[in-house]
Amino acid sequence: MNFVTLNNGLKMPQLGFGVWQVPDDQAAVAVAKALEVGYRSIDTAMIYENEKGVGKAIHESSIPREELFITTKVWNTDQGFDNSITAYEKSLERLGLDYVDLYLIHWPTPQYDQYVETYKALEKLYRDGRVKAIGVCNFNQNHLEQIINECEITPVLNQVECHPYLSQKDIKDFCHSHNIYVEAWSPLDQGGEALEDPVIKRIAAAHEKTTAQTILRWHLQNNTIVIPKSVTPSRIEENFNVFDFELSQKEMEEIHNLNRNRRKGPEPNDFNIR
Repeated sequence: MNFVTLNNGLKMPQLGFGVWQVPDDQAAVAVAKALEVGYRSIDTAMIYENEKGVGKAIHESSIPREELFITTKVWNTDQGFDNSITAYEKSLERLGLDYVDLYLIHWPTPQYDQYVETYKALEKLYRDGRVKAIGVCNFNQNHLEQIINECEITPVLNQVECHPYLSQKDIKDFCHSHNIYVEAWSPLDQGGEALEDPVIKRIAAAHEKTTAQTILRWHLQNNTIVIPKSVTPSRIEENFNVFDFELSQKEMEEIHNLNRNRRKGPEPNDFNIR
């Protein structure tokens, strides 16, 4: 496993396991398999409705809590200072944990203009020692600039949609200049189109790897944190086996050149669903 050091000194596995769209009754089995394979970072959220399943897998595991890195998120309906504190407590209860390692704002929902107030609640949780680190998801540069200007603690990371067809160079450059990591959700591209790209297929064949492994390796070498999701045991294992090969600079550039700035998920400025 590769680890990154976040801007508050906390170490985080660079490869984690995501559970978006995994039903609660399947989450425990999928997370148990991921932990067995070697994943130690698990990414969930209140809106995924599977925190209980994730917590069940954690409690049934023999892995010490301090070796795990658990992330969850405050949803749009729970934004605001007091609401966010309450939402965190409810997430802890569902997970059956005393703390989470990373707590994130799920979307900025700029129409409601509460993300600064929400982030200040996260700052309180951090100062009180109830979370190890705080950050955001799906924040554009203007959202991040407001957090940096109006709050005291710089987010440790920004979790955004990122894959070969949406390389996110501009937001990556901005985050890097402020010592904020980028974490990729949907790293393999929703719908799997990138997995069938002929350029990626050719590079994968040269390394005797799958296209999924090749894309994940591209993320890792880009210094991006990545959280692939699967409920298929063989793919959970496959996605973890990405530390025994390396892409050349030419191969990295070839994949980078596939960028189409094509989102499958919402544009953060426009996503105000509650």
